[in-house]
Formats: sequence, structure tokens, C-alpha cells
Amino acid sequence: MEWQMRAIRGATTVGENSIVAITEAVTELLNELEDRNQLRPTEILSVTFSVTRDLDAIFPAAIARSRPLWDSVAMLDVQQMYVEGSLQRCIRFLIHAYLPASSPIHHVYLRQAAKLRPDWGFVGVQ
Repeated sequence: MEWQMRAIRGATTVGENSIVAITEAVTELLNELEDRNQLRPTEILSVTFSVTRDLDAIFPAAIARSRPLWDSVAMLDVQQMYVEGSLQRCIRFLIHAYLPASSPIHHVYLRQAAKLRPDWGFVGVQ
């Protein structure tokens, strides 16, 4: 089986800027990512999380790092560029992982973020 580095995108939104709300949303997003892609953390090379400027209660990487086997994944948190009228309270990720070349990639867009890429994503919790 041939393996190659693949990129997986995803996003979600939160109702408020709180540790509880962000933790719940990031956990849901990463659970869905792992389930839909049958992805193990040991296959992940790096994760870049971005958040909109209205979210600053906790770093998404800190939430991910507390998951089993995620503590050795290279992660970075950045602030998403602000564009007037864009989706608020949004958390996005870009993951690079080694996966079988023949495996389909399932990008995960949940909650209000499903509007960002309806052509790609799994439409989850609204």
C-alpha cells in the first residue's frame, strides 16, 4: 500500500468565547475528523489551528494536546485574517498526515462553518 502526505481541512463555530464552548467545539471537530477519516494521531505530522479575532479564551492546540497520543503532534495556533462580514467565532484547522494514497479524504465542516465549504464537508451539527 502506498502512503503519502495528505492535507485535511475542517472548521466549526462556537456560540460564545468561553473555555467550555471552545473545548466542546474543538473536541467535537477532532472526534469527527478521526472517525470520518479513520485517522490515528500517530499519522498526523502537523496541525495549524486558526481562530477568528473574537475567540481568545483558550488555544485550540491546548485542547488537542490533551487528547490521547496528540501530545507529540506539532501544532500551531494563529489568528485568522479578519474580513468584514466573514463568519464569526470560527475555528479552522489544516492537518497534514501520512495516509494511504487510495483513502478518500473527508473534510469536516460542522455547525455554522458548514456554510464555508458545502461542496467538501460532512454536514454535521447545526
